[in-house]
Amino acid sequence: QVQLAESRGGSVQAGGSLRLSCAASGIAIGPRSSCMGWFRQAPGKEREGVAAIHTSGDRLNVADSVKGRFTISQDKTENTVTVYLTMDNLRPDDTAMYYCAAARMWEAAYCEPNDRLFGYWGQGTQVTVSS
Repeated sequence: QVQLAESRGGSVQAGGSLRLSCAASGIAIGPRSSCMGWFRQAPGKEREGVAAIHTSGDRLNVADSVKGRFTISQDKTENTVTVYLTMDNLRPDDTAMYYCAAARMWEAAYCEPNDRLFGYWGQGTQVTVSS
């Protein structure tokens, strides 16, 4: 069992910044054996992978659509992982529901923001960017 607790999103004006966090715990989450991801879905659009990081620290991956503006990072303890998505220079088209996801994955090379890889999902948090 895995628990994913996402922080509250928020509303900002274009050009502003937000940081989302996701605290993950459970027997399937390990400090070197998991892939953590952020995804988003805007109304009427398909879910989009934003970023992913392997808990070993050996790989992180940020989608081209947000590269240079979004950063993924993590803090770890022996039993928990907290993953952060720092979003700078936000734009109205970044408005979406953002989801944290987790997957048990020993091989860091496979960790990428592809939703087919992830079996555990948070409930989502809304980010709204106004112009």
